[in-house]
Amino acid sequence: MIIGMVVCLNQMFKQRGLLVTTGATFIMCSFAAGLSQSAPSPTPILVELFTSEGCSSCPPADALLQKLDAFQPVPGARLIVLSEHVDYWDQEGWKDQYSSHDLTDRQKSYVSELGLSTAYTPQIILDGTAELHANDPQQLHTGFEKALKDVKIPTSLDSVNFDGSQVRGHLQVDAASENHNADIYIAVALNHAESQVLRGENQGQRLTHVAVVQEIVKVGKVQKKGNFSQDFQIKLKPGTKPGDVRIIAFVQEPGSGKVVGAASALENQGGTGIASR
Repeated sequence: MIIGMVVCLNQMFKQRGLLVTTGATFIMCSFAAGLSQSAPSPTPILVELFTSEGCSSCPPADALLQKLDAFQPVPGARLIVLSEHVDYWDQEGWKDQYSSHDLTDRQKSYVSELGLSTAYTPQIILDGTAELHANDPQQLHTGFEKALKDVKIPTSLDSVNFDGSQVRGHLQVDAASENHNADIYIAVALNHAESQVLRGENQGQRLTHVAVVQEIVKVGKVQKKGNFSQDFQIKLKPGTKPGDVRIIAFVQEPGSGKVVGAASALENQGGTGIASR
């Protein structure tokens, strides 16, 4: 059965002009058998990829993240992805225009919180609690299975729209039945980004990315058995096109780094508002 699904998925990807990675194929096929067990309300799972255009090992992981975002291969889950470009590769021949030292610091925080040996690229962090390897399909499958069992705080983005160079909206976090003290963040990310790399380890390649983080802003806190309801307003970086932006909200416990709630919203095609995903 799995072999048949692999053939089917590969054929589908070829028809769409996509390169299939082993990890993406394995996840899609191994979870496909359980489609009938999908939860009626998908569980949000935050998938953070720390990456760099200067790293020759990163393009396959970038491609995997795009597959996870586009095909949503885990029944019962809503995979909310973030591509976080670090800056420690910028001195190795190619400066990644999407890199940020703040994201490097975020990765270092995970290394400390999770007791990892080191920061590296590509490095995947799942729900702030587990390190996954893009080239280990079985670990990816096991990681997503475990994340599906975690109860999440209902989190929603509403009335999100663009007002000139700003994005506005309303964020609701319902934690009345949960014992969490957590920080609330909003990430502004580019839906799609690409570069023609002229130097460095990926010289000559045209790289594409999804959900490229421009900034992550802390907007509040939620207390144990409490709720959070607040309008937000974030200024977009100069030159950012509203039509190529997605907004991601996530609720994360300080210290442990565990993500206990998440939501995302994308721009409506042909409109100025964005729709939740």
